[in-house]
Amino acid sequence: MKRSARYLCLLLLFALPVVAQEAVAAKPSQSPEASMSPSGEEIWADLMLGNKRFMAGESQHTDLVPLRQKLVQGQHPKVIVLACSDSRVAPEILFDKSLGDLFVVRAAGNIADAIGVGSIEYAVEHLGSSVLVVLGHEKCGAVTAACSEEKMPTPNLQAIVDKINPAVLRAKPHSKPEDLVDTAIRENVHQSAQDIMRTSAVLREALQSGKLTVVEAVYKLASGEVVRLDKLSLIVPAFKLDVGDVMRAP
Repeated sequence: MKRSARYLCLLLLFALPVVAQEAVAAKPSQSPEASMSPSGEEIWADLMLGNKRFMAGESQHTDLVPLRQKLVQGQHPKVIVLACSDSRVAPEILFDKSLGDLFVVRAAGNIADAIGVGSIEYAVEHLGSSVLVVLGHEKCGAVTAACSEEKMPTPNLQAIVDKINPAVLRAKPHSKPEDLVDTAIRENVHQSAQDIMRTSAVLREALQSGKLTVVEAVYKLASGEVVRLDKLSLIVPAFKLDVGDVMRAP
């Protein structure tokens, strides 16, 4: 009887590690990257810290040579910025970032055509970017031109203004003439975000699944401050109102 009990104990001692290993194997694994990925709001907060450093003239120094060499292996920017081509609005500088940090798409008036939208899709789908910042700025020449209602001297310039005109039309009913450009700049930021989502099923799906966060903001030229627009104007509430447009989008 004692010999049988000892034999049973030995079997249990050998069996326990095997059971433990099987339990670990059965448990779904989660990569360290997935468990530690920052949220969209955390990424935005980091951008704001960089912007504060830029405003204060305390931008960080980055040793670019080793960073450049490291990035030869690949890029994984968390943030996409759709910004105006204006030479005073350089996202890497005003957010105090460096090589490899931002995937930047720029066009006059911070608008995105098919090539711009495709570039944003590439960043989300293939580079893992999870925040899209649509960034307008004060005294935007493209928006000012649209507000003037003048015909542009070339078809290409007219194409830019035509893209911005709907934002100007929305701004007029609730803006004084002297404030029209500033109001239209904010409306144009919102419209650009809307246009991107209307024309991209890939980005709509990423937004709706929580894979992508969209932030709308305006850059102040004199102070250097990036100001986030009212959250009520963000893309998700807008699409609840414009569901017909979403359903008709390609």
